[in-house]
Amino acid sequence: MKIGIITITNGENFGNRLQNYALQKYLEKMDIKSETFLNNTGYNSIIIYHIKKILKFTKHTLLYILKGNQESLRILKFMNFNKKINYSRYILNNDKYSESVEKKYDYFIAGSDQIWNLNYPENNIIYFLGFIKNNYKKISYAASFGASNIPISIDQRIPKWISEIQFISVREESGKEIVKKISNRDDSVVLLDPTMLLDKNTWNNIEKKPKKFREKKYILTYFLGNQSDNRKKEIKRIAKENDCSIIDLMDPSDQYYAIDPSEFLYLEKNAFLICTDSFHSCVFGLIYNVPFIVFEREQSDIVNMNSRIETLINKFQLENRKYNNKSITKENLNHDYSKAYKILEIERKKSEKFIKKAVNYK
Repeated sequence: MKIGIITITNGENFGNRLQNYALQKYLEKMDIKSETFLNNTGYNSIIIYHIKKILKFTKHTLLYILKGNQESLRILKFMNFNKKINYSRYILNNDKYSESVEKKYDYFIAGSDQIWNLNYPENNIIYFLGFIKNNYKKISYAASFGASNIPISIDQRIPKWISEIQFISVREESGKEIVKKISNRDDSVVLLDPTMLLDKNTWNNIEKKPKKFREKKYILTYFLGNQSDNRKKEIKRIAKENDCSIIDLMDPSDQYYAIDPSEFLYLEKNAFLICTDSFHSCVFGLIYNVPFIVFEREQSDIVNMNSRIETLINKFQLENRKYNNKSITKENLNHDYSKAYKILEIERKKSEKFIKKAVNYK
């Protein structure tokens, strides 16, 4: 059996790349061969042809590499990590794809991550598997819309594409509601992000200590949105009170900015505290049994992307992980994930059952 995975493969985002790795690794444990398709959706800086060992760069990427700065080092680190993932030699994008690709795979899985974010114009026929003629081959695994609401205008072909997917699962409760509104389908299920399918020991096999790591005790911050001065001040207060340094993974001047996903895992695993607005940062805090505090994104000019974190918090009974918009409390610093781990085992079995049924696994 051979499965083609269609997901987001570009950019230098830790969670994105680790979910690329996780779904393949999970299928591998089931003795299922899988390949992830590379895509070129306009904002990616790198296309990698693994078979021919040829690298093709946009001017944007080439400029960074010539400068030799932190940004370029991070790109190169991600390129090296990509060797852990089995990428297909086929490049899929919104303008060009080969019909012959369909014949080479028994099934196609769309997911996970924000492949169905309706605010991203590049997310169309490829991510909804609309180019696959055989509906029986179409599966979505924990696909995310990345938001709680449907934009005013969407591609009118999307309801048809969704209705043609044989087995459909999403990552958030809001995603299930959107599927029903768009396609009138009530059979979608909410399943775990691929990163949660793998246990701590499996992740330990690829985590790696950064070469320049010298921290004794630290707070890890990973904010994809902006931070207010009040939040920064509060995190500094907790760091000072607990004799911690602060590692800011989104600050290009931080020595740990230019790390790869394996090193990200190490920093998550060994943190005194994780402060974040990232879904996957929360996930690995849970997996590694590290206290994390999740902050809502504050910008008024970006789409609200808190639905995935709300699903995570509610499903795993982690309400005390949320920042109260005033101060970090003692309750935030203390944690007990015992209930969450029991729920996680149930959800893993649910995901396993879905995948086996979808791919007619024997």
